[in-house]
Amino acid sequence: MNIQKLTSLAHSAKMRSIVSLFDQKERVDDFSISTPHLHLDYSKQNITDVELEQLIEIAQGVSLSEEITKQFSGVKINNTEERSVLHTVLRAPQVVKQQILGETLANEVEAAEQQMANVVNNVQNGILTGHTGKRFTDVLAIGIGGSYYGVKVSLSALEHYRDLRLAVHFIANVDGGALEEKLKKLNSETTLVVVISKTFTTQETMLNAKAVKQWMLSCASVEEPKLNNVAAIIEKHWFAVSSNIEAAKEFGINVKHILPMWDWVGGRFSLWSTVGLPLALAIGNDNFNKLKQGAYEMDMHFKSTDFKHNMPVIMALLGIWNRNALEYPTLAILPYAHSLRALPGYLQQTDMESNGKSVSKSGDKLSWLTAPVVFGQEGTNGQHAFMQLMHQSDDIIPTDFIVALKGRSQYTENHKVLVANCFAQSEALMQGKTLQQVKIELEMSDLSADEISLIAPHKTMKGNTPSNTLVMDSLTPETIGSLLALYEHKIFVQGVLWQVNSFDQWGVELGKQLGARILSAIDGAEDDLLSASSQSLIARFRDRSKVTPSV
Repeated sequence: MNIQKLTSLAHSAKMRSIVSLFDQKERVDDFSISTPHLHLDYSKQNITDVELEQLIEIAQGVSLSEEITKQFSGVKINNTEERSVLHTVLRAPQVVKQQILGETLANEVEAAEQQMANVVNNVQNGILTGHTGKRFTDVLAIGIGGSYYGVKVSLSALEHYRDLRLAVHFIANVDGGALEEKLKKLNSETTLVVVISKTFTTQETMLNAKAVKQWMLSCASVEEPKLNNVAAIIEKHWFAVSSNIEAAKEFGINVKHILPMWDWVGGRFSLWSTVGLPLALAIGNDNFNKLKQGAYEMDMHFKSTDFKHNMPVIMALLGIWNRNALEYPTLAILPYAHSLRALPGYLQQTDMESNGKSVSKSGDKLSWLTAPVVFGQEGTNGQHAFMQLMHQSDDIIPTDFIVALKGRSQYTENHKVLVANCFAQSEALMQGKTLQQVKIELEMSDLSADEISLIAPHKTMKGNTPSNTLVMDSLTPETIGSLLALYEHKIFVQGVLWQVNSFDQWGVELGKQLGARILSAIDGAEDDLLSASSQSLIARFRDRSKVTPSV
């Protein structure tokens, strides 16, 4: 990436106000893009059409079009793990699957999708039941990372489409308190469990799975002693999504209840695979397919649209501009929809786990920074928390506002106020308020000159904060699918420009390795390579864990 060119381009941008760019009458039209389900207004970004053209040239200079083709065609672009990146093919029509995967693998994928659809139908229709013959009322999904975030964000976004007879719960955190809290809400007789782990060895997932298994069996031994057949209980109640069929079978899961995964589908992009089983159980097969259809439509837009009008490409280039040219280190994701409250956490993973790297695909140290620090919260809650800093600190934090024009609740006035707040915040972040403006306002009051002089500096707002506003008509499966695919592709494009491998996560692996070593040390093993700090903390844990906590 030509970082020198970016730095040169940014010199004048750092000296101007975004408001001044609206002197161009057609700015809003020229700086907006619409797709079937989303509308992007990026006119409040601190960028001109000339600068944007230069960014597009930079993208063309790194052969972005060819890289897009490589991803969609199955080239092994995950070079450190020698894997293709083909989650997109899972939401494509069968004819496309056959073209990309070949007939044998495409048929295997179709069979897995049909298996998943049958499970959903049979559970929702009461054909599959628990070991006492009662219908399932709850689904407990056990996973972590990519086996958790995508399903969680989609489920909360599509709550209005949920089958009210079936509640879906998640266990990801290894904290026993979280597990205990969840199990108190469940009836073991009517709970279906889905364990999601590609390797079926993930520490947190398997520890939680074993605890849930023990809980279910202990409940059965008390409540139905005559029916306490361990194999029957696990076979009836448990499903697995994994590529390690043997380990899942050894756990006790019926082979007919094991759904496959593939190594060409990365964890944080796995929602579209059988990992989506808990979501499909909640919203039904038709809505799950609509979710995939919305994503596929964004795929087609991304593949076929000129960069200047390509929503994922434009969002990616704006992110590069803000991160590397204007040197803003963070990105706020502010969905003005309670249903999208899980989206910031999901995008923290997909963005920072994908592009939080400092070496290129060839292993060379990069001379530029990559992924921003992503954070956020649902509006309007964030306005009464961190947005104070966004308005009045010296930090400029680029922001994505996301809002649906039509609400899903009966409280239409609430939704009108919500939308008004969303639009107002993007305007306020851009316009700010100068000291002179504040003084003029205060002069209309009964305050003295001294009081005005004291108060005025505290009411100024820096403004000039760039933002995107992503608008959808309403929260539907299609719009959510399109939204998630948009961010997937944006992150991919940024990875190409930063020249990183967006599809490995060795930093996560290091934590797992050290976690295993420290657990071994807690259990008594000697490990002189651990720091004195860690050894001291381990000793403190050993001592204090023997003390019974007071209630």
